[in-house]
Amino acid sequence: MSQDIFVVVEHLRGQVADISHVMLAGARALAQASGGGVTAVLLGKDAQGLAASLAAERVLYMEHPALAEFNPDAYQIALAELIQARSPRAVLFGHTSVGMDVAGGLSAKLGIPVVSSCRSFTADGKFVSQICGGKIMAEGDLPAPTALATMVPGGYKAEAGSQPPAVEAVPAPALDNLRISIKQYIEPDTSDVDISKEPLLVSVGRGIQNKDNIELANELAEALGGQVCASRPVVDQGWMPTTRLVGKSGKRVKPKVYLALGISGAPEHVEGMGDSDMIVAVNTDPNAPIFNIAKYGTTIDMFELLPVLTEKVRQSK
Repeated sequence: MSQDIFVVVEHLRGQVADISHVMLAGARALAQASGGGVTAVLLGKDAQGLAASLAAERVLYMEHPALAEFNPDAYQIALAELIQARSPRAVLFGHTSVGMDVAGGLSAKLGIPVVSSCRSFTADGKFVSQICGGKIMAEGDLPAPTALATMVPGGYKAEAGSQPPAVEAVPAPALDNLRISIKQYIEPDTSDVDISKEPLLVSVGRGIQNKDNIELANELAEALGGQVCASRPVVDQGWMPTTRLVGKSGKRVKPKVYLALGISGAPEHVEGMGDSDMIVAVNTDPNAPIFNIAKYGTTIDMFELLPVLTEKVRQSK
């Protein structure tokens, strides 16, 4: 059995997903405890160039036309053969729609346990997993000899490679007669502002209570020179368009300032904004997980704070 830590790289349309770089940083910490190395697993078609940005000792690159786009059926078949042949200590996936789609199937196929929602790893190799929306942290030993784990952002800063790692080409197994095929890639709506490029975002969550109250956030954002975005509950209510959604099912943003208003800080939301330069949280619940990643925070009622804050910003200009 190897003590290496494998990281399954997520990528889309020629770009490595941020969660992949977060996982590589987590793998580095876990490898120090296991005594192994960090190996990135890259599946794709004409995607070898993506390996240069990965912070790993080596990259196992598997090329096949069936891997040109993410296909959970093809990924499970390809990874199952690789894991059985190499027997790594752990295999890390993003706690994303991609990672969860693959990790669960692999666990059932190979009979390997999977640990969900890992935020970090301790110096002695234990996992720290967040449950109940991030309000409880569970710590335990990674099952041996091999364990699968899905990782959420927030525990590590994204780690990019400083120099290109060694790339080893590995043959793909037979990927014919797949149960799933990709018919079309649908591009998202681009008519609205691109919140992923905004340096300052005022984000509203369930605590905003109703659609009319979003105007308070709009006024503050206008005064600050930023834009308003939202968490999943606000978009699900139809109060804001999906183009303003931040999180696992929306946009990933990295503004210089992210002001979170009435947002609890569930893993699905943190995945989309955890790498912001400065996070400021406003939530009346002092135990809200958002305070775990915020640099500044307050439990004052936002409806008392926003009018005063907006006026102070306006006066300062």
